[in-house]
Amino acid sequence: MATQFLVGIGITLYLGKWLDEKFARSKPLLTWIFPVLYLIGYLIKIIKDTNKK
Repeated sequence: MATQFLVGIGITLYLGKWLDEKFARSKPLLTWIFPVLYLIGYLIKIIKDTNKK
C-alpha cells in the first residue's frame, strides 16, 4: 500500500510539472493540484476500506 501511494504521488508530481512546463505557467499550479487531488482520493479509499459495516 505504501509503494502504491508513493508511486501515485510521483506520477502526479511528474504529470503536473510536465503540464505546467507545456502550458508555460509561471507558477506550478498543476504540480500542486494533482498530488493534492490524489491524496484526497487515496484518503477516501482508505476510509472506505477500513470502515466497518
